[in-house]
This record gives sequence, structure tokens and C-alpha cells, in this order.
Amino acid sequence: MKKILPYLFAMLLAGFGLLTLFLSTSVIFDLFGIRAKEGNYVLFVVWSNFISSIFYLFAAYGFIKNRKWTAALLAISTFILIGAFIGLNIHIKNGGIYETKTVSAMVFRIAVTIVFAGIAYFTIVKRRS
Repeated sequence: MKKILPYLFAMLLAGFGLLTLFLSTSVIFDLFGIRAKEGNYVLFVVWSNFISSIFYLFAAYGFIKNRKWTAALLAISTFILIGAFIGLNIHIKNGGIYETKTVSAMVFRIAVTIVFAGIAYFTIVKRRS
């Protein structure tokens, strides 16, 4: 069972990363008409999601290879997302246009990233120390 868990975490994180990569690149490059479906997107939030998606994919590899840097990479991704969320709040307070679903999506993405960072820390870093 213990040998299956890193692969399970890696698959979940890779799936989340690939979905995030697809959606963010589709908005950035206006692929498949997704930009129109997204409505009033906030570009710096989309870019932070794009960067995080790349980190998720590397972190999925880190889970499989049992690398200590996996937790650090996910922590960096968490800070990027929190920074974007703070920026989003400033954008909203200054009257910028946005979709309300963006706020809840950011909270969800930050929570998922924190959970995976915690899992990486406790299953890789703590175990190897």
C-alpha cells in the first residue's frame, strides 16, 4: 500500500496540473473559444495558474521519485497563488471586472495546493529526515 500512495498522489496532482495547464493556456492563447466562455477573466490570475500547473507536473514527478524538493515546489506554488489572490482582491476593491467564480476557484486551488504540499512534506521530507 505504501508503494502505491506516491503514484496515486502523482496521478491526482498530474491530472490537476494537466487540467490547469489546458485551461490556462486556452485562456492565454484563446484556444477552443474558452476565453469567451470564461468571461471577465483576470489575466494575472490566469498566468499564476499557468505557472502553478507547470509546478504541479514537476511535483507529480517528485512524488514518484520521492524527492524532497516536491514539498518546496508546492509551497512556492502556494505562495504564488496566494499572491495572485491578494492581487485579485486589490483588483476587485479598485473596481476591476472579474467573475465571482474566480474567487471561489482561487480558494479551491490554494486549498488543493496546500493539501498536496502537506502530503509531500509528511510523506517525503519527514520520512527521509
